[in-house]
Amino acid sequence: MVHESPGLEPAQSFAKRLSLPIKDVRLISRALTHRSYLNEHPEALEDNERLEFLGDAVLDFAVGAWLYNHFPEMSEGEMTRLRAALVSTDRLGEFGAQIEIGQALRMGNGEEESGGRRRLAMLCNAFEAIVGAVYLEAGIQAVETFLDPLLAKAVTQIRAGNTDRDPKSLLQEWVQARGLGAPQYRIISESGPDHSKYFHVEVMISGKPVGRGEGRSKQAASKVAATEAMKKLEG
Repeated sequence: MVHESPGLEPAQSFAKRLSLPIKDVRLISRALTHRSYLNEHPEALEDNERLEFLGDAVLDFAVGAWLYNHFPEMSEGEMTRLRAALVSTDRLGEFGAQIEIGQALRMGNGEEESGGRRRLAMLCNAFEAIVGAVYLEAGIQAVETFLDPLLAKAVTQIRAGNTDRDPKSLLQEWVQARGLGAPQYRIISESGPDHSKYFHVEVMISGKPVGRGEGRSKQAASKVAATEAMKKLEG
């Protein structure tokens, strides 16, 4: 039996609201369970990390196929940049926010109190897990149907704002134009199990921290840090 915490959207209601083709309530509940929840609820047998791993791989393929089919004249280089932008931690976290995944996500009290329901990295992980669950239950076509409206809107925004450019390159250009030293990136900490490790990176300009980010690799975390730095510097 799946136990729901008070105040959370039940897993079955979440799946119904999004018209997800998932009949197994245990599968969707697992996709919505962060590992911190297991520490306080021993009746929950598994977290969403394996589904997150699967969803990450499925997204790479599904987004690539979607771009290939929707933009027959687009070059390989532009498709590569767009796919990277669409599967970034921030973008997938925004997708998670758009479908209000936070209100159904099961997490421990510590994560709850630290704002986990709004943290893009947390929403990204859960979104990937949902994609993994949809794939297991209904296959790649169902994943593409689920992603289509999200991708269509995001691609329009990305292409209009030229936001598929590498944020580290943009930050480098910004500091060079002002005669400042090159941005310096340093790892603050690492978290998570070996198969799903997260890196926390800080970027500094002239010895002062200007942005932080986290991601599954040092490069991904550095890009998030550079994006945050650009928002602060241009704001």
